Amino acid sequence: MEFPKSVNITEVGPRDGFQSISEWIPTELKLEIIEGLIQSNFKKIEVTSFVSPKAIPQTKDAKEIVGTLLQKYQSNDVIFNALVPNLFGATAAYEAGLRDITYVISASVAHNKANVKRTREESFAELKEIKNQFPDLHINLAVGTTFGCPYEGDIPVKEINMMVQNGLDIGVSEISLADTIGIANPLQMYTLLTELKQNFSDVDFVLHLHDTRGMGLANVVMALQCGIHSFESALGGLGGCPFAPGAAGNIASEDLVNMLESMQINTGIVLPKLLETVKIVKEKIKPTLTSHMAYVDTCSKGVS
Repeated sequence: MEFPKSVNITEVGPRDGFQSISEWIPTELKLEIIEGLIQSNFKKIEVTSFVSPKAIPQTKDAKEIVGTLLQKYQSNDVIFNALVPNLFGATAAYEAGLRDITYVISASVAHNKANVKRTREESFAELKEIKNQFPDLHINLAVGTTFGCPYEGDIPVKEINMMVQNGLDIGVSEISLADTIGIANPLQMYTLLTELKQNFSDVDFVLHLHDTRGMGLANVVMALQCGIHSFESALGGLGGCPFAPGAAGNIASEDLVNMLESMQINTGIVLPKLLETVKIVKEKIKPTLTSHMAYVDTCSKGVS
């Protein structure tokens, strides 16, 4: 087996993780957790989303979150990212000072309608308009339901190929493949990634995996062998799409870091500090987490 010497991990907990929590999380607490993630040495953090607070109430402080972070870390090497579903959200993110966004379009026609209230064609047209209006934006196209949909089931590989090609034609900077409902298995991962890497050999795909069925880290190992070295994860295993029935949390950042570092694959993340930040989540936001490392004694041998 061949593995990379290092990987990139984007922390998405402050967005994907917090959005599914119904009880309001105070802005100061969100910032405290993001601060912990910065101190854990994450170089890219998805800090919020610019969507309607009516749809996702936790995002009503998006502008304040971004403004505070950019003011404090304007000369820092951390990239702050926000998810946007449309031109309105992209404009709001840009005006708030962000230059790195994630724009989501689902491979599933039904899920795209449920998630962003648009057809895929309408979403791509709006993505093109965002690129035209804000050419200096770094845009990550997140292809939702890549590995399966709660409404449509399996998604044909040709549909994923089409989604990737459309994004490249528009000029996106990055493409992430999202297992929105955590349904992927290692064989499926190998089959899809092998074809995509053959068809798009110059694209460094990012994987966004959920752990609904407990196969998240197994899928990571397979993806590593397929040449993937960029992943998105959430501290504590938080997360779940509000518009994807049955979706559970993301793969836990601390579990991912622990596995990779144990395999001598460098992540650059300071695990003890990350575990301290997970403890804050556990004590102040959600006492029961799906993460394994959240329940490991941080003084135990092997945690460094």
